[in-house]
Amino acid sequence: MDWLAANEARRADPRKLWPEVESILMLGVNYGPPGDPLAALAQKSAGNISVYARHRDYHDVIKGRLKTLASWLAATAKGADVKVFVDTAPVMEKPLAQAAGLGWQGKHTNLVSRDFGSWLFLGSIFTTLPLAPGPPEQDHCGGCRACLDICPTKAFPRPYSLDARRCISYLTIEHKGYIPRELRPLIGNRIYGCDDCLAVCPWNKYAETAREIKLLPREDLCAPSLADLLCLDDAAFRRFFAGSAVKRIGSDRFMRNVLIAAGNSGDAALAHLVVDKLGAGSPLLRAMAVWALSRLAPQDHLRELAGRRRAQESDPAVEAEWAAAVDAAAPVAKEGRLS
Repeated sequence: MDWLAANEARRADPRKLWPEVESILMLGVNYGPPGDPLAALAQKSAGNISVYARHRDYHDVIKGRLKTLASWLAATAKGADVKVFVDTAPVMEKPLAQAAGLGWQGKHTNLVSRDFGSWLFLGSIFTTLPLAPGPPEQDHCGGCRACLDICPTKAFPRPYSLDARRCISYLTIEHKGYIPRELRPLIGNRIYGCDDCLAVCPWNKYAETAREIKLLPREDLCAPSLADLLCLDDAAFRRFFAGSAVKRIGSDRFMRNVLIAAGNSGDAALAHLVVDKLGAGSPLLRAMAVWALSRLAPQDHLRELAGRRRAQESDPAVEAEWAAAVDAAAPVAKEGRLS
């Protein structure tokens, strides 16, 4: 999260980003899903990918549209300069969108629209053209707590405040390292992002299915089999997620998420695929494979694997996972632990 602090000044004042800016046009693009966005959570042997990443990368789709609109604006208002941003610069898009009247920042800190619920991508056009501002949107959350109460990891310490260190979207997408052991079971089968707080918002009763064909979900990304995903090497990962936002986190970070989902699946048939990851080049993947096996493999098999694999392991994080797994698998007598 260091990038937030590094760009704090530019986020607080758009003129720090571009001193010549006089006006900012905020635009929203609907990406409403055609069905229940949380349906795949019940399919424990499948992965759940956030709605926003089940189709073509929205950056590519929206930026092209904004460039077309910005070019028209510059040509119509002769002498006006323009700059286009779609999550590509330190722009506080949600407060700006509320100031522009597109919606309001709900208690889950995301934008909520009276017309489209939770499902809006945001983009901005900065211009040197002076324009009259529109009326801002007011907060319409009232006493509702649905988004706060559904969060699996309790990432909202209070309304309108998010602890990213506990947010599944942050942990599975932005976080590059080991996900804390106590949070792994709470992630379930979420392998890229989390939609829980968005999906339960009552304002979604006004939501519409996305009309842009490039923002309709790919069928193979709605509930992909964990068994199939565990078989992806780096090249296959890149091919499968070509054009998708998922591709940007890289195969190792993605496979970390898949291994955690496998461990949470309760599907012992996945164990032999997880065993293959014990020999991965990445210590992160080896460690997550150990954790997953501690939840999938029979205790005697786990101890046998530990006996063969631990002697070859030099990474302290992986060794720590083995130690925790073997300790949990050790037989326990009625009067205490057997020695």
